[in-house]
Amino acid sequence: MAALRFLSFVGWLAVFAVVLVLAIKNTEPATLHLWFDRTWQAPLVFIVAASFAAGAVCGAIACFLPIARQRRRIGALERELKVREPAPPPAELRPAAVPDVPSLP
Repeated sequence: MAALRFLSFVGWLAVFAVVLVLAIKNTEPATLHLWFDRTWQAPLVFIVAASFAAGAVCGAIACFLPIARQRRRIGALERELKVREPAPPPAELRPAAVPDVPSLP
């Protein structure tokens, strides 16, 4: 388990190093052409990071709505199950449990 955790750490460290080197090497200004002849000039790494963040936010919003719908449905089904399922009798009314022990001859 420790070896797997170490390999995971090394892998993430390598990904971070590659992203850091790319960010350092791509600092020259880039122009992003938007709608209605609008432009945005910023370092290339900033534009890439902003587009990644915007995609992550859109993905989170897209996942949130189905999850919220599922949670509401699960809550409704659990409430319905409680209504349909009879409550267990109190302990004093239940028959005593008898263990399955073979009788001796």
